[in-house]
Formats: sequence, structure tokens, C-alpha cells
Amino acid sequence: MTLDRARELIGTQRPFGGRYDRNALRLLLGEVQREHGREAAEGLIREFDPEQAFDLKPGADFSGVGR
Repeated sequence: MTLDRARELIGTQRPFGGRYDRNALRLLLGEVQREHGREAAEGLIREFDPEQAFDLKPGADFSGVGR
């Protein structure tokens, strides 16, 4: 998955803020982390600030999510 595609998907999940959207975002961040590294996942977290809606913070390890 490209980082641009990840940004597009995060943009569609973020406005809803529900439990299923949080899980989808965690799966997406896990895939980004595995393919592009932890810094890329943290960059997306900082860019979209899902901490308020989903309680996802920079520094979290998403590499095991969805495995």
C-alpha cells in the first residue's frame, strides 16, 4: 500500500470515530508500519491526529495488528 492510499483511507475513516473505524485504522497503520516502517505510521498519526477520536498515539506499535 502506498502512503498516498493510506492517507486516502484514513481520511474516510477519521470522521466517523466509531469502534469499527478505530479497528480499521489500526489495521491500516499496522500495514503501513510493516511496509514503510514505524516512522511512516507515526507520521500519519501526527498528520491526521487520530488521538482525540480513536485514542491512537505516536509511538504505538502496530506491527502485530492483523497478524
